[in-house]
Amino acid sequence: MKAAFYDGNGKMEINDYPTPIAGSGEVVVQIKATGICGSDLNMNKAKTSADQDPAGHEVTGEIVGVGPGVDKGVVGQRVAIEVLGSGRACGACWYCRQGQYIHCPNRSGSTSGGFAEYLTRKIEGCYQLGDDMSWAEGALVEPLAVSVHGVRIGGLKGSETVAVLGSGTIGLTAVAAARQLGAGKIFVTSRHVQQSEMAKKLGADGAASPEGGEFEQMVLDATDGRGADLTIETVGGTKNDTLVQSFEVTRRQGRIVILGVFYGDQAVDWTKPVLKEQTVQGSICYGILDGTHDFEQAIGMFENEDFVLKEIVTHIYGLDEIQVGFNKAYDKTSGSIKVQIHQG
Repeated sequence: MKAAFYDGNGKMEINDYPTPIAGSGEVVVQIKATGICGSDLNMNKAKTSADQDPAGHEVTGEIVGVGPGVDKGVVGQRVAIEVLGSGRACGACWYCRQGQYIHCPNRSGSTSGGFAEYLTRKIEGCYQLGDDMSWAEGALVEPLAVSVHGVRIGGLKGSETVAVLGSGTIGLTAVAAARQLGAGKIFVTSRHVQQSEMAKKLGADGAASPEGGEFEQMVLDATDGRGADLTIETVGGTKNDTLVQSFEVTRRQGRIVILGVFYGDQAVDWTKPVLKEQTVQGSICYGILDGTHDFEQAIGMFENEDFVLKEIVTHIYGLDEIQVGFNKAYDKTSGSIKVQIHQG
């Protein structure tokens, strides 16, 4: 089969790769769409040509084969694939029994990621799409589930004010998730016009630059000077700017959820969050909370007629054009928000 690989020089190339065969408890999925995530862009810079497994984890497709122990009746199902957690988890350890599959210490190896024609995963990691969902929407389930998990683990209560730092894919899905899960007012930082406009379409009440204090003042003005009840940080990176900003924009005794991944050593003055009695909560990927997997909640949101998350998909390319897609995803001045790779 065809699959895309990092060439070791910051670019993607198409090569041949063994077509995967389903093992016990697994299915073969013909990939229909895969989103390019910010982490894919970052990993592309660091990968070498020796890294020979295709990447891509925002994946949707059709089950076309099953391994031993899997009911053949699932063939033909259209699914969003939980590539990282339940699709690889052992299902028996303490974390799996709690539904926290991403923390399973015994996760299996995988055969390919989403930038390929096929992949295999455990049937438990395949979540059936709604009848009316498009492939573009199917590939948005994974990033939406990341934000659903963050909002849920942050304990959002109805009508609370939410601040979202960053308006990339995860920032925008955090806006959408917070709106669907009952937030009151939602405010978001953004650097590009297309991000601000999309955030408002998804339910944000206001958007402002992350610099110069404009955003902090917007949130304070809307909350009688208190600050946000819940802040979702989605940027991460090599600087601590957004982490410090989360302390500033969140009210005393408020909650902060960190969805962004920070790299390297981060020097942080913890005096302010301690004096303000703020709760700082990490959040990674997805799992089961209150009996429901975040993927299931995310898929259910697409059933709402007013849910327009699919509009964040600004560019679609074929697998053979994946480098063009990566170039577009890197360059936000091009108007791109979410770039996807579609097949068939």
